[in-house]
Amino acid sequence: MPAALQRAWLGRGPLACLLLPLSLVYAAVTGLHRALYALGLKKAERLPVPVIVVGNVIAGGAGKTPVVLALIQHLQERGLRPGIVSRGYGRDGSSCEEVQDDDSATSIGDEPLLLRRKTGVPVFVAPGRAVAGRALLHAYPATPVIVSDDGLQHRGLARDIEICVFDARGTGNGWLLPAGPLRESWPRQVDLVLRPPSTPHIRGHAIERSLAPYAVRADGTRMALAQFTQPVQAVAGIAKPASFFDMLRATGLVLEATHALPDHHDFADTSGLPAQATLLCTEKDAVKLWRTRPDAWAVPLQVAIAPAFWQELDRLLEPRLSSPHGSPPP
Repeated sequence: MPAALQRAWLGRGPLACLLLPLSLVYAAVTGLHRALYALGLKKAERLPVPVIVVGNVIAGGAGKTPVVLALIQHLQERGLRPGIVSRGYGRDGSSCEEVQDDDSATSIGDEPLLLRRKTGVPVFVAPGRAVAGRALLHAYPATPVIVSDDGLQHRGLARDIEICVFDARGTGNGWLLPAGPLRESWPRQVDLVLRPPSTPHIRGHAIERSLAPYAVRADGTRMALAQFTQPVQAVAGIAKPASFFDMLRATGLVLEATHALPDHHDFADTSGLPAQATLLCTEKDAVKLWRTRPDAWAVPLQVAIAPAFWQELDRLLEPRLSSPHGSPPP
């Protein structure tokens, strides 16, 4: 995403104003899409188990994947074995597939592969998340709850709980795409909101993001970040590479060079990366980069979520778990 556009979305300057007429067209199209479902002209498919959607209303990535990981861990600690569905953004092909540990990110998507490897739960990808959900339940009929990685705007799958995630940008300039960063007008009705402490104007539960104090290589070797005493180089193919680089510097690491690449970069060609330097990357990038650079060190992103969020989530989920169709009993 062009840096100039990202900057324009933070205010209501000349570029944002120039794009405002296109936002009106976008609002009309998305409004019609919502109306078709509201009027019953298009039907959302309801699965026989509760569905939790983790998504965002702001473009450019808001840190959903770490939230999904934390959510899966919470459900597992409750004794549940959830499943995950995802679109598999950026992958080759459009068939419905179960994600395996040894799959390539090219065929399955980088985020679904990371989720599978980190959680060990069933993960299915398909352009239609309802299709992925049906396939998951057919293969794993005892699955009690499904988590959708992204999909807040994917209305073809009925959901029981919606979680909207914000990052430090908040709602930006408050305008819809392309004049602003919003995919939908905000505020909109959702069940739970996660937002960083720097956005107190958004009502919701606090989430704090930080890097883990260690890095890991493809062979599983771990090393504390404090042990990287020599200058290192960092690479990131995510929505906001600079945020990863800033977080690395905040830990005390000295970055002699940084390599900012487009979101979901496939790392098919790594010739532009230094062969001998100590290389740090994100976990999402590592599932692709490790194919050719198993020496690269991936630094996990951790989230700390307010306890009240988990209490509210459990309160919303409990009646749906006891219902045969994922909805609260009458």
